[in-house]
Amino acid sequence: MKLPGTWMTFAMACFWPAAAFAQLQLVSDKEPQRVFAGDSRQIAVVWRNDGEPIFEGEIRTRILQTTSTTAVQTGEVPWKKLQVLPQQTVLESAQLDFPAVKAETKFLIQWLEGTNLIIGKTEVLVYPTNLLAELKPLAGGEALGVFDPQNQLKPLLKNLKLTFTDLENFDLENFSGRLAIVGPFQSQAKMREGLAGQIQALAKKGAAIVWLRPPPGRRDKLSPSFYSVTESTNAVVVVQPELVANLPGNPQAQLNLIYFCKLALQPEPLRLPKSTIQP
Repeated sequence: MKLPGTWMTFAMACFWPAAAFAQLQLVSDKEPQRVFAGDSRQIAVVWRNDGEPIFEGEIRTRILQTTSTTAVQTGEVPWKKLQVLPQQTVLESAQLDFPAVKAETKFLIQWLEGTNLIIGKTEVLVYPTNLLAELKPLAGGEALGVFDPQNQLKPLLKNLKLTFTDLENFDLENFSGRLAIVGPFQSQAKMREGLAGQIQALAKKGAAIVWLRPPPGRRDKLSPSFYSVTESTNAVVVVQPELVANLPGNPQAQLNLIYFCKLALQPEPLRLPKSTIQP
């Protein structure tokens, strides 16, 4: 008569760890994370323990390069011993290596506990480290004009061996190139006096300009994230700083900068967004 109780005790012993573990969840990202190819790229993760017991386990990462039909493993490494208290949410990060790629490439990170139990997945888009090389043809064979007081853009251009004219100690209206990037700036105070007038004068001479604005002050008027002011066949594209934040380490910021340069060279009229609802 004790056999059913024995089996019940055995079953609870087998399945209780799995039930407790099942309460740990990886909070999924709404969009894939974006990083450059290379070593020690930071991937952010958020864990949530909805159960009552403490979760504690050794976590590993498995990295897969994916396409619509295939997935090729590129690495698997230990990450850390993770502990999450009941009803706790924790923000963590992992330093992971991604192989060189020639274009935007999809990767999938599997988070593993124990021998081979997948407890979460993170989608990542990996980019080549030479994205800004696209600025060279946009400059039309001439030196790119760069006013970069924070020294964010110039080191990137030097690494890519792109020719540019440093406009920081230069009157902007005397620049004779096709394309200029002005900023980013740490604050309004870091912009030199008369800069707006110099940008306008340079644009009237035919240069396309991307103006990366400093963070707005508390009393500044609300402005669009970016907008363009057309001058003949070119434009000044005025950009708020959050769209190009962390240029050295943020692929999306570099892609945005390239887009703004193209827009300055070939301005587009504003249009209403296309409706996704068909009549």
